[in-house]
Amino acid sequence: MNTFNIGPVSILGAHLMLLLSLLPAAAVGMVAGRRANVKVLPVLADMLLAGLVAGRLVFVTIWFEQYSKAPLTMLDIRDGGFHVPAALGAALAFGTWRAMRQRALLQPLIASILAGTLAWFMSGGPAMTQVQAGKSVPDVALAALDGGAVRLPELVRGQPAVVNLWASWCPPCIREMPVLAAAQRRDGGVHYAFANQGESADTVQSFLRARGLKMENVLIDRQSATSRAVGSAGMPTTLFFDARGQLVDAHLGPLSEASLEQKLAKIRARP
Repeated sequence: MNTFNIGPVSILGAHLMLLLSLLPAAAVGMVAGRRANVKVLPVLADMLLAGLVAGRLVFVTIWFEQYSKAPLTMLDIRDGGFHVPAALGAALAFGTWRAMRQRALLQPLIASILAGTLAWFMSGGPAMTQVQAGKSVPDVALAALDGGAVRLPELVRGQPAVVNLWASWCPPCIREMPVLAAAQRRDGGVHYAFANQGESADTVQSFLRARGLKMENVLIDRQSATSRAVGSAGMPTTLFFDARGQLVDAHLGPLSEASLEQKLAKIRARP
């Protein structure tokens, strides 16, 4: 994973490159729009908003059963639940509609979109969106809460696996922990491991007791070796492996039941 820390906030490299690619898109749109005597930036902003709304609505529709259990979570976009094809389609459809109504917008909009797309590709954004194919479960030695040594690959071998990197001081970790704990209880076909990063067994046990959480495979990684092995500087980070132990997907930030189910569907479908 490629992650960056901006103050206390962690962001995926792909997301950061996407945000940065909006700058040349906006600059080219301003210049081209000035020549055509039209304002492009408001249209670009509306396209972005239309894409975000459509992407979220389609994702919520697909995973409505999970969201319906807690309807307000539909509004919580921190779970990363977006349908990318729907978002792109809606943004382009909105831009096309505006250009049809105001023909002078067409060429500046095309120039702006092409500039942003070129910046995205030149920044390596597409490569950052791809999980490192073939990457295996990190071969790190962790400790169980009773002090016994555990090697992570041995713990999650033979079935699809979810490895969650977390800490008790991390608010997003705390928010998603009940979701992961419930998934572990109901889903016997997937291994779950919770690798605490940088804290002691006493701290972790006190946290679990205080929160009333009962989970299996809670592990202690005092040196944060797992975070270093997967290249993630932020928490929570959740890794999804298929039954062969190959990395299929990864998620930075809190998971909702819906976004977790989306990821689980990928590892269950792998042979």
